[in-house]
Amino acid sequence: MSPETPIPGGNPDLREVVLAARNVAKSYGQVHALKGVNFDIHRGQVTTLFGENGAGKSTLMKILSGVIQPSAGEIILDGEPVTFHNSTEARDRGISIIHQELSLAPNLSVRDNIFMGREIIGPGGVNFAEEERQTRALMEELEEDIDPLTPVEELRLGQQQIVEIARALSVDSRILIMDEPTSALSASEVEVLFKVIRDLTSRGVSIVYISHHLEEALTITDHAVVLRDGNMTAYAPRRDIDLEWIVRNMVGDNYDLGSPPDSDKGEAALSIRNLTVPDPAGGFNLVEGLSLDVRAGEIVCIYGLMGAGRTELLETCAGRLHASGGEIVLEGREVSHLSIAERIARGLALVPEDRQRDGLVQTMSVGENLSLASISSFTRGLFTRKRAERDLIEDSIREVTVKTSGPDAAIGSLSGGNQQKVVIGKILATKPHVIMLDEPSRGIDIGAKAEVFRLLAEEARRGLAVLYSTSEVSECLSIAHRIIVMHKGRISAEFDSTVTKEKIMAASGESVAA
Repeated sequence: MSPETPIPGGNPDLREVVLAARNVAKSYGQVHALKGVNFDIHRGQVTTLFGENGAGKSTLMKILSGVIQPSAGEIILDGEPVTFHNSTEARDRGISIIHQELSLAPNLSVRDNIFMGREIIGPGGVNFAEEERQTRALMEELEEDIDPLTPVEELRLGQQQIVEIARALSVDSRILIMDEPTSALSASEVEVLFKVIRDLTSRGVSIVYISHHLEEALTITDHAVVLRDGNMTAYAPRRDIDLEWIVRNMVGDNYDLGSPPDSDKGEAALSIRNLTVPDPAGGFNLVEGLSLDVRAGEIVCIYGLMGAGRTELLETCAGRLHASGGEIVLEGREVSHLSIAERIARGLALVPEDRQRDGLVQTMSVGENLSLASISSFTRGLFTRKRAERDLIEDSIREVTVKTSGPDAAIGSLSGGNQQKVVIGKILATKPHVIMLDEPSRGIDIGAKAEVFRLLAEEARRGLAVLYSTSEVSECLSIAHRIIVMHKGRISAEFDSTVTKEKIMAASGESVAA
């Protein structure tokens, strides 16, 4: 298929196509990640790529940006076939990518991360002053008050995402690929990013946008492409698509996140009493005098905007942050003085928001990650009971339905949804009485999201107390028996599962129109 040949259902105005993929395939042994995909990128427009984890989205984007090479097919840039042997060659031709998983050096400053590998050189060496000036300008453009000299490790996850975006914007790109750029951003930060995107497209920059936030993505897209199982299943301009069209082409009609499970509620498994968590930087408390009970067999959802205190509440209960007042009671026993490991041993465990940094060990296999938190249960002195460990791993893979070639597979070989299942499986293997999950669906597709929520519902039926946080209203209105809304560190409202989306958003301080 030549570059003059439109893709099936594609835009016939071929003068707008700046980059095209033609019959692109990628295989890893017997696994076919892409199966002859045709894909167009239009000058000065946003092309959104939808698909479940494992559909081939990231593989296609890595090919377009030179990270990997296709097994077959060709890439056509400005009407001419091109081959990128690495991402530097692609960047030199004006193609940049913001990866879903952050690739920052946490011990370096914001400035040094943005200019790492392409430092501004002056007569006396690196011109740090100019790099700092440009970094400040980028932060101003993104409306983020971040000092260029701040170490990245001191930033919250959403701010680290902003730094990743700023690094990509600092390169004068003609084509900018954004893989889940808003997964850790607040609503106001997303609004700023979308303004930046529209400014870029007005200057002729082409954007490829990948997101699992379907409704959000609809507000920015000009064209939509859907991948499923390595094939392109649908293409349409914005005027012809809606949420139902996207979901139907992604996963068919079976995409229900579920409903609150019919489970017997027991006594309070977790009791939070008048909890206050200070801000290490000073100012207002992150959590202020909060009290909450979660019963055995109950699923409680905490909803709130970025900065509401959701993450700080869960991390304090898990022992990762220290409270200045109040108490945490697990099944009648006060645990505020215990370490993280001691709380896990008592049955209180957290699935963290950042699975890459806090939930997984990237150098370990799938099986080693699954058994890591339970290792004390099958070790005797210096020796490990390998058979017992193997049984636990195999049971976990089966129970949380991890799609993997086997326990020895590299954790990085899994899709985002399956990596999240591994983190959940690791925690469930500790036999918790209360499981807490911070943004459990962050960066995973709607199909994987439904599987995660069905898993949590099943665990609640077995008597597990579940407490999860989310910034997506649709996730509140799924499996939760109760919905707790937080605003500025306090509980602003409590609802049952019959509440409307509008009431939840109003209680959080969020504009419904937004």
